[in-house]
Amino acid sequence: MIPEHLRYVSTHEWLDPKTGKVGITDPAQEQLGDMVFVEFPEVGSEFAKGERFGSVESVKSVSDCYLPVSGKVVAINEDLLEAPEILNQDPYEKGWLIKIEIKNPAEIDELMSAADYDKFVKEEAGEH
Repeated sequence: MIPEHLRYVSTHEWLDPKTGKVGITDPAQEQLGDMVFVEFPEVGSEFAKGERFGSVESVKSVSDCYLPVSGKVVAINEDLLEAPEILNQDPYEKGWLIKIEIKNPAEIDELMSAADYDKFVKEEAGEH
């Protein structure tokens, strides 16, 4: 399930253009497996589009997280510090990683729609 109201990038992060929340996608958490740790940036940090802002660690590997658009971190999801498995259970609602103040709203237009991302995931997996 890929929510229609979000925008996506090829590194498997999503952005909610209305709230500024950023997270990892369901296909990403599925591939990574059981989450055990989340590395967050400092609130107040600023990042350019595509810049690494943190990472998620699963029992299998560590995966860097990249910002879909330029922005300033205004909040982190502190629930994930105690319960990183929320990323596996609910990656689009309770499992958001950070909330940003979007610097350049025009960058949102460069992101993938849900349909585009779904197609991208299938192509990446070798499905057609």
